[in-house]
Amino acid sequence: MIKEKYLGVEVCCVNQKSVLCEVENIVEKRKPSFIVAINPEKIMKAQKDTDLLNLLNSADIQIPDGIGVVIASRLKGGNIRNRVTGIDLMQNICKKSSEKGYSIFLLGAKIGVAEKASKILMEKYNGIKIVGVRDGYFKNEDEVVEEIKRVKPDILFVAMGSPKQEYWIKKNIDNLSVPLCMGIGGSLDVICGNIKRAPKWMCSLGLEWLYRLIKEPWRFKRMTVLPVFLFKVIRER
Repeated sequence: MIKEKYLGVEVCCVNQKSVLCEVENIVEKRKPSFIVAINPEKIMKAQKDTDLLNLLNSADIQIPDGIGVVIASRLKGGNIRNRVTGIDLMQNICKKSSEKGYSIFLLGAKIGVAEKASKILMEKYNGIKIVGVRDGYFKNEDEVVEEIKRVKPDILFVAMGSPKQEYWIKKNIDNLSVPLCMGIGGSLDVICGNIKRAPKWMCSLGLEWLYRLIKEPWRFKRMTVLPVFLFKVIRER
């Protein structure tokens, strides 16, 4: 898989279709692997956090989740042309799983959210096998790991927020024996309707950040990371 590097962080040159093909390979080979979503905010945080940098680069697939990464690739003459958002990829994996018979475990979010999301996904994707759900407010990690191992899912979605979810996956992946793990942030809340996504036309234009800024003006300071990121990428040799 071809990868590009921005300020030391690797990003795969992929689209939704190519990632789904790789997901099939991973599940068939059953070698524990995990996917992480990359955006400018994570890349900039990794500049001051070596552990985070190493974590992001240790993933098997780093999807270009932020529009800033796409812009950076174009500025540098790279090959990343489209975003692969975590929520869209998760739902496409669910669709693929319903077709291929892959089993899924949902871990994380507030009490009741994973259960509700599970019901919605089962209604949306006929035949999907969700073999377990668990909220993210557990005290006994070993108990959760044992529960996952007992039901033997093909895919584990972890909704704990980033990078907490990726650190959790990295810590437990070898013990879980799950072919594919993926951190999905607030995707379960989106599926349940607790968090509203931008209109489709804004998503297609890469303007989800603007929608979120309008809805949550307090994010303005966080949004300023994009021009700083692009400036550093342009200066990077």
